[in-house]
Amino acid sequence: MQSTDQTQTSSPTSTRATLRTLFPGLAVCLLAGALCMVISRFLDGVSALLLAIVLGALWRNIVPVPTALEPGIAVSGKKLLRLGIVLLGLQLSLGTILGLGPGVLLVVFLSVGVTFFATLWIGSRLGMDLPQRLLIAAGFSICGAAAVAGAENVVRAKQSEVATAVGLVVLFGTLMIPAMPALGALLQMDERSIGMLVGASTHEVAHVVAAGGSVGAAALEVAVTVKLARVVLLAPIIAGVGMFMRRRHAVTGGKNPPLVPLFVLGFIAAMLLRTSGIVPVWALDAGQMLQTLLLSSAMFALGLGVHLRSIVKTGGKSLLLGLLATIVITVVSVLGTLAFPPQ
Repeated sequence: MQSTDQTQTSSPTSTRATLRTLFPGLAVCLLAGALCMVISRFLDGVSALLLAIVLGALWRNIVPVPTALEPGIAVSGKKLLRLGIVLLGLQLSLGTILGLGPGVLLVVFLSVGVTFFATLWIGSRLGMDLPQRLLIAAGFSICGAAAVAGAENVVRAKQSEVATAVGLVVLFGTLMIPAMPALGALLQMDERSIGMLVGASTHEVAHVVAAGGSVGAAALEVAVTVKLARVVLLAPIIAGVGMFMRRRHAVTGGKNPPLVPLFVLGFIAAMLLRTSGIVPVWALDAGQMLQTLLLSSAMFALGLGVHLRSIVKTGGKSLLLGLLATIVITVVSVLGTLAFPPQ
């Protein structure tokens, strides 16, 4: 009886101790996310998410991060990100996505599918480990750091591999902000076609907003809609990776990863809820604000995990794979936009 009493009394104490350990890092990430949201209002074309991940990376690579913040930062980079992805589903209406038309949807499927599998194949030819290849393939083909985090849950990747994939997404996605509109103009595309090109090719939602907004309102609308159509494919891609990894671990005798992560199911549920039309506008607005805060805080945490030296230490392979994946998705998107321009 005495040991039982001790267990019962120690449980709340243990919980409080855990919260005290996590609080500093969580608070810093949430404050940084909120600050980035405020700053982004004064900077046209710069989203809070992009700003947060860049600021986090700058901190990590310029000034040492206090050890006391690390537990909360780790939770922010995973838990807050997954909650943000769930709320991201509230932005997606299946009616809006289907309204893009069969030609545009075909381009979306091809840009994601071809890039994902081409990146895996190229990575294997470069002799890279499967977890690193899967993370880069997911990030570059679907939706950047959020897709990297989703794949991490089923790939069981090392933190250094996750940081490398996120760093590459930030690097190449940022370069695409001026490059994609310039390429569209060079090919004499109209504004909506440039928006489609941006949405079909650019890695992060934040990068898409920045690139599309630099062209015009019509381009931004098409770019975001096409990009969100790519985000919808997060669920089936991660589920497929989960099935593959379960079979692989069954052969090797390792622990099976989850077939479909819980947050992906939450993402699907939120998307269906938005499609139903029963969610009031004020709730959607509040959900979008909360989602931006959560994702900005998570992006700041992920930025704190971006070690530029670790990316360099991986040799030229990771950088080369990121470059080639970017070229693949750009070529597919250009050809698709020229063949099936938005109406």
